[in-house]
Amino acid sequence: MKWRSIVPGASLVLIVVSAALLSYLWTPFDVATLDIRHRFTAPGAEHWLGTDHLGRDILSMLMVGARTSIAVALVAVGIGMGIGVPLGLLAAARGQSWVDELIMRGNDLVFAFPSLLIAIMITAVFGPGAVNAIIAIGIFNIPVFARLTRGAALSLWTREFVLAARVAGKGALRISAEHLLPNITNLLIVQGTIQFSLGILAEAGLSYVGLGAQPPVPSWGRMLAESQTLISLAPQLALFPGLAIVMTVLGLNLLGDGLRDWLDPRMRRER
Repeated sequence: MKWRSIVPGASLVLIVVSAALLSYLWTPFDVATLDIRHRFTAPGAEHWLGTDHLGRDILSMLMVGARTSIAVALVAVGIGMGIGVPLGLLAAARGQSWVDELIMRGNDLVFAFPSLLIAIMITAVFGPGAVNAIIAIGIFNIPVFARLTRGAALSLWTREFVLAARVAGKGALRISAEHLLPNITNLLIVQGTIQFSLGILAEAGLSYVGLGAQPPVPSWGRMLAESQTLISLAPQLALFPGLAIVMTVLGLNLLGDGLRDWLDPRMRRER
């Protein structure tokens, strides 16, 4: 049953990742080249997906935009995991203490501000850009992984193998690193795929409102923003970047569901 989600999900993700990697070596046209004479060209043999209002090839824009979205989401998830997981392990190791309370209340404070609002605050200070989008999405991911890690780790602290490690003289932090973290890696992988798909959406949303990657760097979200007043004239300007976002998010969600079923021993027993 798990392969019904993993195979199509991994296939969709592989297509997007392959297009992003290929764009480093080759694109049908240079995305920085403007060709006003051939703007709004319909999909055809020369321009497979047509051209936009500036004569740029849409397929080339999508390929380069894929690497922008993937890079922003990947680094943001890395920030969330790199900071959130240690915080969650520390909170669980300290139990009902001021350390745990401080970490959890800090997570609640971050959750009170959506990633878009965090991006607006960061942009107001440092200006718009992909780096600031990464910081905003990454900050929002920290409490997600911290809460998940803490909850999973707390459920393991009463297990026999943890009690044996404590009897052997291992400290709380060492137990967390050597025994708890390997046992919750499956949960973190699945959550990472989910947050990665949400990162793709967040990057597109930030670029749509002008807070993400700035011109001339292509971005799926900005392509949608630029096409909103031209849909009746050239619907492909909104259709193709919208499909790219849907395909990527759908693929990641299917992959996450399949990995959850595959990695969760309880799901395996049920099957």
